[in-house]
Amino acid sequence: MCGLVCLWNVGDEHMAARMIARLSHRGPDASQVIRLEGAPVIMGHCRLSIIGPEDGAQPILQGNDMLVVNGEIYNHADLRAILGKDIFQTASDSETVLHLFRSEAPRWIDRLDGMFAFVLAMPDRIVAARDPLGIKPLYMARIGDGLAFASEMKAFDGMGLSAIEALPPGTLFDSRDGLRQWYRRPHGAAQAEPNLDVDATARELRLVIEAAVTKWMVADVEVGSFLSGGLDSSIMAAIAQRQLQHAGKRALKTFAVGTAGSPDLIAAREVAAHIGSNHSEYVFTADDIVKNLPHVIYHLESADIDLVRSAIPTLFASRLARRQVKAVLTGEGADELFAGYTYQHAYVDEPRALADELTRLLGTMHNINLQRVDRISMAESLEARTPFLDRDLIDFAQSIPVTLKLRRTDPNGIESTGPTTEKWLLRKACADLLPSSLVWRKKAQFDEGSGTVAALQEALATLTGRSGEIDRDQEGAVYERILRERFVDSDLILANAGRWVANRVAA
Repeated sequence: MCGLVCLWNVGDEHMAARMIARLSHRGPDASQVIRLEGAPVIMGHCRLSIIGPEDGAQPILQGNDMLVVNGEIYNHADLRAILGKDIFQTASDSETVLHLFRSEAPRWIDRLDGMFAFVLAMPDRIVAARDPLGIKPLYMARIGDGLAFASEMKAFDGMGLSAIEALPPGTLFDSRDGLRQWYRRPHGAAQAEPNLDVDATARELRLVIEAAVTKWMVADVEVGSFLSGGLDSSIMAAIAQRQLQHAGKRALKTFAVGTAGSPDLIAAREVAAHIGSNHSEYVFTADDIVKNLPHVIYHLESADIDLVRSAIPTLFASRLARRQVKAVLTGEGADELFAGYTYQHAYVDEPRALADELTRLLGTMHNINLQRVDRISMAESLEARTPFLDRDLIDFAQSIPVTLKLRRTDPNGIESTGPTTEKWLLRKACADLLPSSLVWRKKAQFDEGSGTVAALQEALATLTGRSGEIDRDQEGAVYERILRERFVDSDLILANAGRWVANRVAA
């Protein structure tokens, strides 16, 4: 995992060095800036070593081509075998991008399986791309006749730019041909086919999830797991722990945070005891929030209330995990794939509308929850991995009718005329992994289950000097003020920031 900068027809090494210095948290293991001889290209890179730690330095310079990559290519070993191992000069997964491009294979980028953003430069051409859902960030700015790319908006701050744009998820920019959409999200299925074998579908879903976890655990360093005690992170941790146990490796390290006595901490302890993980936790207070809120908002690059709220426990979890590991699994994506949000209960009798809404949500993740996870974990030099957003799992999940995702059940998940249960098939597929009380536990938002919302009220009272409850308008004003204090070009940051629309029911 890394931070990258590329200047094309603009600037010099000093500009690139200033930009990459602002991204140093993304890659503390190594940093360098290189000019491509005979070409108007300067690249900067800061590295967090995960795969090929001994010889994976970037930018990668081979012949007249230079490449910077942020992310992980999980099928790099297969690609090496296909492309020919002899052409590779390093063990880095990033080098596969260069050789795939040189192969001139039709739709070469579609062969990359993972989370990534990259910029590839040649003397007369530049190519940049982003993974299907935008797990890894990439921003672009036009400066005169030139272009500048960077992993985070803060790299551009103070440059007096009129605009910054995020490269859309699943797109490729080519200086010769412009922008094209190389990946299109599969549309969700609504109604079940007649005589659909639900049990068989659940079993197959389980196998697809297990395959995704196996793939996203690949690393040359130890991988841990966030564990909030909720369904999604508990499934990730349980499967990862089983796989490590079967391979004869040491127990998975899991990490939970919350205020004293919060539901998430209690549930996470129960899950950790059940699966046998090596569990660590951190209890944070309102004073911790006061001290860290500017840090959260600066790295989040957003003042959205709901994103800030959920970013606070993410920060403490990332900081806790980074003391022991360089990478963690997270449960992000399950709510979008399997109908996990409370507002979606309104769709229980409208399967087509629900399928459309889930498809829409997948397309908005890059500047909402995925932005939060990337920015806050990388602020602590930690790589966060999202196996639920594996391409094969996305394809399979979107083929499952939403009538199996959101349905009325009794408290044990048996179909009835009772309350609506989110992620029903996911719970059924993984029911044997966890205690029944946790499998069918009512969903709580990360900021609620961790106790963040209550602690925030106390922290905001300290920051504002107000007594009584701080309403959302006042809370949002505090966050925006902090953001404006941290950035010179704060309007540019706010213009590109993602916003979570609460209780949205329209597709």
